[in-house]
Amino acid sequence: MAGRTPGAYEIPQEMREFADKSVEQARKAFDGFVGAAQRTVSAMDGSTGAVQSSAQDVGRKAIAFAETNVAASFDYAQRLVQARDMAEVMEIQTRFLQDQMKAMEEQARELGGALAPKPGTRQD
Repeated sequence: MAGRTPGAYEIPQEMREFADKSVEQARKAFDGFVGAAQRTVSAMDGSTGAVQSSAQDVGRKAIAFAETNVAASFDYAQRLVQARDMAEVMEIQTRFLQDQMKAMEEQARELGGALAPKPGTRQD
């Protein structure tokens, strides 16, 4: 165990394998949920007016953001369950939080642009 602190807490392999299976099952369940949400938004496409179209665009963006964020969380959980010790857990946590903050800023900017009134549209 070169590079490891003597007495450092190591996460047992059996626990990592169990957690890995649980994360994979949760990922599959979420994929099914997202698929159903996307089908619902697509079904609404047939009856669109200008306002409905804008709302559906925002809805599609929100679903895409949720899907991206949850996928990142599943990837994070997958990396966590493979961590060998607490130092690695902390490293994974720090990277995840940094990446999520960047993603939130980008998503807020994009969603703000989608919600902003388009030039030439009336605001009643």
